[in-house]
Amino acid sequence: MAEGLTGRSFAAVLFDLDGTLIDSTPAIVRAWTTWATEFEVPAERFGNSHGLPSADLVRRLLPEDRHEQGIARINELELADVADIVVLPGAARAMAELAGARTAIATSAARDLAKARIAAADLVPPTVIITVDDVRRGKPAPDPFLEAARRLGVDPADCLVVEDATNGLQAARSAGCATLGLLTTTPADQLDAELPVPGLAAVQFAHDGDRVAVAPR
Repeated sequence: MAEGLTGRSFAAVLFDLDGTLIDSTPAIVRAWTTWATEFEVPAERFGNSHGLPSADLVRRLLPEDRHEQGIARINELELADVADIVVLPGAARAMAELAGARTAIATSAARDLAKARIAAADLVPPTVIITVDDVRRGKPAPDPFLEAARRLGVDPADCLVVEDATNGLQAARSAGCATLGLLTTTPADQLDAELPVPGLAAVQFAHDGDRVAVAPR
C-alpha cells in the first residue's frame, strides 16, 4: 500500500466508468476510427485524449464551423455501438463490498451513453451517476468529482477517486481527492496516483456505513 493511503479512510468513493468499472475500449475504438475516417482526422492528432468528454475532443480536432456536425456524429456512432462491453475484473465485487457506503460514478460520457454502456455491461451502478451533461466543464477539470461529492453530501477532500486515465486523475487531484489509479488503460510510468494497482481485482474495500478503507487483496 502506498504511504499516501495507508491507514486512511474516506467518506465516499468516486469511480470513473470506462476503463475503471467497464471495458468499453473495443466499442470506443470502432466509433472513433469510423469518425476519424469520415472527418479525415489522422490518428496522431488525438494525442492523450483518454478520459476527455467526446465533445471537447471534437472541438480540439475540428475547425469551429464543423463542431456541431462532428459532435452529433460521434454521439451517434457511440450510442449505436455498445457491443463487447463487459464489467472489468473486480468491479462487481467492489460494488458489492461498498453496498451501503457512499459511492458515485463520475464519467466523461454523456448521460445517454453512460446509461447504455452500463446496461450493456450488466453493471449494477451506484445511485449517484454524474455525466458530462451534469457539469459545466468535463475532465480534466475537477467539476465531475466536485459535483459527485456535492450530491453525496461529503467534502471532496474526504473522497477517494478510482480512475484509469491521466485526465481523470488530474481532475481528481484538482478536486482535492485522494487517488487510486488503475493500470487498465494507462502504463504505470504515466499513472500519477497515490496508489497504482493493476485493477480493482487487486484491492478490497471495507466500510462501517460511514467510512471506507481500501487495502491490497
